[in-house]
Amino acid sequence: MRRDRLNYDQVLDYFITTGTGESVPLSTFATVKTSVVPESLNHFHELHAATISAVLNTGVTMSAGLDTLENIAERHLPDGYDYEYAGESRHYENENDSLPITFLFSMIIIYLALAALFESFRDPLIILISVPMSIFGAMLFINLGVGGASLNIYTQVGLVTLIGLISKHGILIVQFANALQLEGKNKMDAIIEAASIRLRPILMTTGAMALGVLPLLIASGPGAESRFNIGLVIFTGISIGTLFTLLVLPAMYLLLAKKHNSPQVVQ
Repeated sequence: MRRDRLNYDQVLDYFITTGTGESVPLSTFATVKTSVVPESLNHFHELHAATISAVLNTGVTMSAGLDTLENIAERHLPDGYDYEYAGESRHYENENDSLPITFLFSMIIIYLALAALFESFRDPLIILISVPMSIFGAMLFINLGVGGASLNIYTQVGLVTLIGLISKHGILIVQFANALQLEGKNKMDAIIEAASIRLRPILMTTGAMALGVLPLLIASGPGAESRFNIGLVIFTGISIGTLFTLLVLPAMYLLLAKKHNSPQVVQ
């Protein structure tokens, strides 16, 4: 009945039958002990786990926050305890580890595509010479933390996009210079004329792209931080990369490009 189970002590009043057939109360050989236990036991990767949540302070990047957490864990966690990331932190760690591989495969795919287009293994090297410089220009502003920018999934997407955008400038110059060589010009005259003629379309496409991402830099409201990161990488990377393309690529063309002989006319 309900009145017989109002509190836990009443369980000791139950009678049980012993091996001799005698009925004795449970309190004869049992006691009740109270203790405090968690309401639920959390598990992570099939192991007991405690969840620690934190919010980054203004101006603190995800990388700096995780580094601080790791330093604290190494100093204070007892032996046999370890830590693992979940949620956005876990996603950041996984993507951060795969960034070099993503860049490597991006460069390989673009190089092979250009090699097939130009039927040469030299010309793609000349075209891609400005890619590391443009990435350096974008990473400079990320490392300075301009606008709270950090290396995250959004900036990584912007960096991969930047590879294709900046390669287009080299294609315009190298392809036109090769055509001028086939017309009989030497490498010096061909690259100077190609850079001069292609200067206007390169500057126009760079300006159009830079102005196109400008709204991302001044965006506000929910999701503005992610849009700012992508816009900052593309804006700074393509601006600095274009400058290096116009200055460095002609020199690399003179150094590495193949001499294209003009077709011979048979009388």
